[in-house]
Amino acid sequence: MAWVLLMIAGVLEIAWALGMKASDGFSKLWPSVFTIVTMIASFTLLAIAMKSLPVGTAYATWTGIGAAGAAIFGIVFFKEAFTLPRVACVALIVAGIIGLKLSTPDTPKAAESADAAKPDAAG
Repeated sequence: MAWVLLMIAGVLEIAWALGMKASDGFSKLWPSVFTIVTMIASFTLLAIAMKSLPVGTAYATWTGIGAAGAAIFGIVFFKEAFTLPRVACVALIVAGIIGLKLSTPDTPKAAESADAAKPDAAG
């Protein structure tokens, strides 16, 4: 469930980034309200996900989803540059997110059990 919440938080991060662009420096009321509401929702879901995911994994995944998503939306909807280096960098971000997901234990208890099963260096 933590991963689902983290993915939703990442999508909300994309939404608030786009809302911030639409708010024109917080000078437009409704895009500004949308930005603030989606920021709060995104941070809240991230915080809940961090209860059971490692902080490095959760935060890197959250920012990666936001960064890659905002870059893709920028290219598709705002006519930002579509270049091989930009696409390659977004692909690397996505690969990093997948790598973090695949290399993170499903629960903190699993990680604690693995650490407990390791032989003690002193004994």
